[in-house]
Amino acid sequence: MDDGLSVRPEVQAGSLLEHLLLASGGLDEFLGGLVEAAAPALSGGHLEILASVILLRPRTKATIAGTSQTARRLADIQCRFDDGPCMKAATTGSAVGVEDSGVDATFPLYSSAALQKGIRSALSVPIRLDGPEKAVVTYYSRQPGAFPQEKVELAERFAGEASTPLRLAIRLARLTDRAEHLAAAMESRTTIDLAAGVIMSQNRCSQDEAIEILRAASTARNMKLRDLALNVLTSTVDAPVTTHFD
Repeated sequence: MDDGLSVRPEVQAGSLLEHLLLASGGLDEFLGGLVEAAAPALSGGHLEILASVILLRPRTKATIAGTSQTARRLADIQCRFDDGPCMKAATTGSAVGVEDSGVDATFPLYSSAALQKGIRSALSVPIRLDGPEKAVVTYYSRQPGAFPQEKVELAERFAGEASTPLRLAIRLARLTDRAEHLAAAMESRTTIDLAAGVIMSQNRCSQDEAIEILRAASTARNMKLRDLALNVLTSTVDAPVTTHFD
């Protein structure tokens, strides 16, 4: 995300994430900024830290962001196979570390993938949320034992700073989803009502009878009711049919 903001370790995480929340264009973009801010929080000296974040939402595909393709790939593997420190942290609500993927047999699928990518140690820290969603930031290093207790404390501090901005981002995403679903439902209802009006005119029947005719035809043709209604309208008027809401 290019919003003119330079991510620096010395910047207070809370203020930085609040800025990201205001500057981002949506939940995905905010998570991208969050994970870019997370990695410097644990980096020190010449130690390269990669980071990923996974957001798990009910009835929605997991949202993943990472500072590199390797970080995103390892997060995706953990999510798809429910194996790795990230998923355990999401389940337990506590930080989970992997000292050395070469000897730790706790997460066999994850460790195998991590070693293939040259990743030896990892640390997953959950971000506390107030709903059914779960979020976890995972840090990766090519060195074994890269996350001693002081690094764990730094990661937990960052997760605490990230909690409130992420909660707000999720609430905004919920409102956006609801508005989009409502608009889609209104558009679908309007299309069906217009098609019912055409059938009422052609068959001199009531609205209820017209709706039943549409439903019967929808079942017979194995089509969604809205799609059938749209076909009725487009076959009646010689122009594209659209619905408009102010």
